Amino acid sequence: MARPAIHDPRFAAGSESESILSRIGGTPLLRLARIDADLPGVSIYAKAEWLNPGGSVKDRPALRMVQAALRDGRLQPGKTILDATSGNTGIAYAMIGAVLNHEVCLAIPANAGPERRRHLQALGVRLELTDPSLGTDGAIVRAREMAAAEPDRYVYLDQYANDENWRAHYDTTAVEIWEQTAGCVSHFVAALGTGGSFVGTARGLRGIGAEVENISVQPDSPFHGMEGMKHMASALTPPIYDPTLADDDIAVSTEDAYRAVKRLAHEEGLFVGVSSGAALAGCLEVARRLPAGRSAMIVTIFPDSGARYVSERFWDEAEYDAEA
Repeated sequence: MARPAIHDPRFAAGSESESILSRIGGTPLLRLARIDADLPGVSIYAKAEWLNPGGSVKDRPALRMVQAALRDGRLQPGKTILDATSGNTGIAYAMIGAVLNHEVCLAIPANAGPERRRHLQALGVRLELTDPSLGTDGAIVRAREMAAAEPDRYVYLDQYANDENWRAHYDTTAVEIWEQTAGCVSHFVAALGTGGSFVGTARGLRGIGAEVENISVQPDSPFHGMEGMKHMASALTPPIYDPTLADDDIAVSTEDAYRAVKRLAHEEGLFVGVSSGAALAGCLEVARRLPAGRSAMIVTIFPDSGARYVSERFWDEAEYDAEA
């Protein structure tokens, strides 16, 4: 099945060079060979989404949402792109806004990681800091208020309710996984934030006709340390999230996610973020639940790099080492 294009000729930087936006998608699929070595018949692969030009999986939906706003005329010259974010989608918007000469304003929790805040500031974004105790839910409320107060100034893309979010993964991520595994993927695992990666990829794999078990992963508590992820039972549920797509849902603790992140660094040489650790913890739980003797090819998404979390204390705390 041919991979559909998500790019638009209006995004080209010039006749002799490609825009950085043309490099979004097409990320490699990496085998976690040391980690799955102790799992007979099981192979675990991860999409290396931090290799997108904006550094995360969020480049895909951000580009798609901006393209849609351009096509339908909402994003006109002089208008500002507005959304709520925990950081990664905001960085993607900032990159796209710089290319297209659109200002970007983001509502973001005041306790968002300093690496992401500095990255956003470096790209010229205006930040509207919100109550840290309310997480991304508080940022969503503030973005809605700003959009309602100044509709002629802002184009509120609303990643949590924008169908272009999941469609980006339906059209690209699912197709890439299918092609990269030669149709052998048996389980797809993804951490939940907006729900776009899980919903779009799960629907896409089903649309292709793949007989794949789709497993979502979320925090085991409303109070957790997995930035960007949502505990759906206690959060403002994103309108694009469809829990019926999940054949299973796995709750992961913050501690297990931290341990998995450090294990990936120590055993696979992969320096990735906390949601990637949660995704790996989910994959390992899927492997544990398999009937004896059943083989499986488990594919997951590693959303971003550990470079956006270097100030987190768990890197220095031995209790989160894999052998602890």
